[in-house]
Amino acid sequence: MITDNLLVGSIDDAQEPPAAVGTLLFVAEEFTITPAEWVDYHRIPFREFAKADPAKLMEAVHWLEPRAPKGRTLVCCRAGMGRSVSVVMAYLCCVEGRTYDEVLKLVMARDPALCRCRIFRLPLNRFVNSGAPRNSGLPQY
Repeated sequence: MITDNLLVGSIDDAQEPPAAVGTLLFVAEEFTITPAEWVDYHRIPFREFAKADPAKLMEAVHWLEPRAPKGRTLVCCRAGMGRSVSVVMAYLCCVEGRTYDEVLKLVMARDPALCRCRIFRLPLNRFVNSGAPRNSGLPQY
């Protein structure tokens, strides 16, 4: 749980989400899942251990923007430690207007292991700090 409404998880969590989760974004390229019937589901495939594609990251943040404030939202990848965390971090920066450093501290406070995937963090930092005004839209690529 990163915030009250945003959770990150693994493929196992995606396949059997808690009943309190109403929205599921799956971001693992190497897997597909059959989502639970009750969830609002979307898949945006990111390659594991590869640089984050800014266009896909923007798509994920745009998809989450109207949904995340309405209830529990689960973002999942294979292990729930790299791609899913990066997407949630981008959302918190671009939509909620938090700085990258604030969000990194928040995530590290929740679980230091969640930020192991440095290959994703560097492009994410550039994406978030690309000069986009906070709470007024995302960087255009």
